[in-house]
Amino acid sequence: MRVAVLGAGSWGTALGYALATKGYDVAMWDIDMPVLQSITAHENTRYLPGITLPSSMHGEPELKAALARAQLVVFAVPSQAMRSVGTQAAPLIRDKALLCSVTKGIEVDTLMTMSEVLQDVLPQRLHSRLTFLSGPSFAVEVAREFPTAVTIAGEDAEVTSQVQRAFHTPFLRPYVSDDVVGVEIAGCAKNVIAIACGAGDGLGYDANTRAATITRGLAEITRLAVARGANPLTLLGLAGVGDLVLTCSSVKSRNYRVGFGLGQGRRLDEVQAELGQVAEGVLNAKSVKALAERAGVEMPLCGMVYAVLYEGRDMADLRSFFAERPLKSEPEHHFGRWTRRFRRRGRRVAAGPASPDA
Repeated sequence: MRVAVLGAGSWGTALGYALATKGYDVAMWDIDMPVLQSITAHENTRYLPGITLPSSMHGEPELKAALARAQLVVFAVPSQAMRSVGTQAAPLIRDKALLCSVTKGIEVDTLMTMSEVLQDVLPQRLHSRLTFLSGPSFAVEVAREFPTAVTIAGEDAEVTSQVQRAFHTPFLRPYVSDDVVGVEIAGCAKNVIAIACGAGDGLGYDANTRAATITRGLAEITRLAVARGANPLTLLGLAGVGDLVLTCSSVKSRNYRVGFGLGQGRRLDEVQAELGQVAEGVLNAKSVKALAERAGVEMPLCGMVYAVLYEGRDMADLRSFFAERPLKSEPEHHFGRWTRRFRRRGRRVAAGPASPDA
């Protein structure tokens, strides 16, 4: 298989690595020439230093050449660059190519998810070829071949299955889903919650606060996803709680590190400069807040992060945020209909097969 990976950051390179271990011819495209040159020399020295890349993986500075004969196209550019790159790639992609976006984010200006952006810029003939990969996966751990499980969502079951088989390796296990909306909303909004979790740790709090933030964050993400038409059970899987827990509890997470720095009282620009890579949660906070307001969904934790990033609120207010908000019951209404459905199914199973006269 010939693969084109558009975006040679840490995640694009790690997935290119995984695909190249299968013997696929992997062309890595990016606008960063030094990165492409280092990839051709078998190491991405900027984003994945110390990882030796397979010989079947090379940098390609020309988009047309990267996409020529590509049977699988992986979109791994930052979310705010997806529209531009998708527009440039549109006339160059083969009709039968498999397409997979691995970017987690929402376009700030339009509030479109990556699936909506790609459908907006790609010709209709390619829409059924689109799939979306998400889940708990740090790039460096994939590149080190640590066992990892992810979710690939798509509307066409056969296309999604083909992409699943393409990404499957001894260390990368993809599961499939038809819930594109749930997978995408989860992948975006969890970045904002990760900033809140990092902030709690930066303020000196510990496991109690982190667990509360993750759990209530999951409730917020689920509310938004369901309002957009997602299956709430998706949020209990790899793309939901799996990715949320990973991103909220490790210093390998760029979004967690942004929050940690803010919790320590450091400036946002200082923390971002130290990262040297995009922390999607900073822009995601803006788009998630706007999307929640449009959908009429309450997301107070995400709103708190937005206020810190864009309105000058002190991250130390996280303590009063938990203590002073109105008291509520825990069960979430968006799980109600699913719970009732499963209870009815359980009663039918317990009752045994119906009699012939029923």
